[in-house]
Amino acid sequence: MSLKVTVVGLGIMGAGMARQLLQKGFEVTVWNRDASKARSLGAAGARVASSPADAAGDADLVIAMLAQDDASRAVWFGADGNSGALGAMRAGAIAMESSTLTVGWVRELAAAAATRGVGFLDAPVTGSKMQAESGALSFLVGGPTELLERARPALTAMGSSITHVGPSGSGALVKLINNFLCGVQVASLAEALAMAERSGLDSRQVAHVLSTGSPGSPLVRMVAQRMVDRAYAPNFFVPLMAKDLAYAQAEFARAGLPLESAGVARKPFVAAAAAGLAESDIASIIELLRAR
Repeated sequence: MSLKVTVVGLGIMGAGMARQLLQKGFEVTVWNRDASKARSLGAAGARVASSPADAAGDADLVIAMLAQDDASRAVWFGADGNSGALGAMRAGAIAMESSTLTVGWVRELAAAAATRGVGFLDAPVTGSKMQAESGALSFLVGGPTELLERARPALTAMGSSITHVGPSGSGALVKLINNFLCGVQVASLAEALAMAERSGLDSRQVAHVLSTGSPGSPLVRMVAQRMVDRAYAPNFFVPLMAKDLAYAQAEFARAGLPLESAGVARKPFVAAAAAGLAESDIASIIELLRAR
């Protein structure tokens, strides 16, 4: 592929995305704050950069997959506001933010890119570790159609679905709406299965009923199985869901919607992180209920 693609942020999602790009023939550069996470990708053929600016300088497309607003700001702007990835990008290249972030920060970043002559897309994803590692992510894209078409070959390499949802900031907003619903589902599922277990019911049978009946969704099916199996290898870290629900609450509040259900759903994720489950999958929040 002729596109030179950089991926900054090599956590569960970013690493899978970078590997898919390598496997499909793209020239890939990677960077991560913890350089050890880049070694396997370097061995697979990626260029391992020394900094976000080093990673971005020669790229046609720079993709960021980071934990939250502050991490995104640090990578794109650098400590002085101009020494990060964005300041190093050449005019005409495309910056693509695929993290789950606030709409306000994404729009600020889009405006900063425009002043530098750099194209910008906000393209967060749905899916988790399995989808990232198999090239089956779904991209929710905000930004100009022309930029999406230029970036499409790379998105197609990493995903099975690309939905253009509107102008800059739209992808970020749809992702927060999506993760709000996911967080509420997981929190209520933990309570439902904990009640089944406490009542002496067969939790696997109840999980099957819930997963295949009216409450069922791809998320419920996956997380219910993890809860029953007590399998908490991370696909989606507990603190990230707490963060996403907080971002959603703030965004909805700006539109005059209090989003009370998100506030309730967020509590078990915050408690689980504080109880030592910060490095565990979101399914692990059920353990707090089992312990009561």
